[in-house]
Amino acid sequence: MNEVSEDERFLPTRQSLLSRLRNLGDQAGWQDFFETYWRLIYGVGRKSGLSDAEAQDLVQETMLVVVRHMPEFRYDPAKGSFKGWLHSVIRSRLGEHWRKANASARINAPAGETDSRIGTDFLNSIPAEATGGLDEVWQAEWEQNLLENALRKVKSETSPKQYLIFSMAVLKEVPLRIIAEKLDVNYAQIYLAKHRVGKAVRTELLRLNQQNDKAGI
Repeated sequence: MNEVSEDERFLPTRQSLLSRLRNLGDQAGWQDFFETYWRLIYGVGRKSGLSDAEAQDLVQETMLVVVRHMPEFRYDPAKGSFKGWLHSVIRSRLGEHWRKANASARINAPAGETDSRIGTDFLNSIPAEATGGLDEVWQAEWEQNLLENALRKVKSETSPKQYLIFSMAVLKEVPLRIIAEKLDVNYAQIYLAKHRVGKAVRTELLRLNQQNDKAGI
């Protein structure tokens, strides 16, 4: 089995990983891919109006599409990025979900309601994110997924107490007074942790974005 470096594990969609996915037997590569992307796909589904179970189904369906296509995958920047392709797959899966839900609404409609009314009412009930705003939802979730990858990388390289201070102060916005009391630290230590860990996160985000740009992702 191929060894995966600590640096590789946190890169969102590298060409090297996409190449590894052509081998369906590369379990480590597929696990890396799943761990990198399932939250992104799930988050897009939830913000597009899906329930928890439906969003989990979206993750599974999207992964199945990737599995079917990756053995023949060859990166070609002229044909667009992997990010764009994955976006189109999720958009297609969401569209299929709403079509099935619309069909179910028609079948289960009370006697006497016309098809046109059912269709109009159903379409009006679909969240805006699932129709015209999917691009914005996708971009927001992509950036959030990138941030989460950066945070995991920095957390693995930072002392637990420093990261806990940063997490409480910056991510959870806990008042400094409470942090100082709970962790038995002074304000100077809190500000230092915020600065050091925050700088590391920004640096990692920049590196991830540069890696994506270089790979055409």
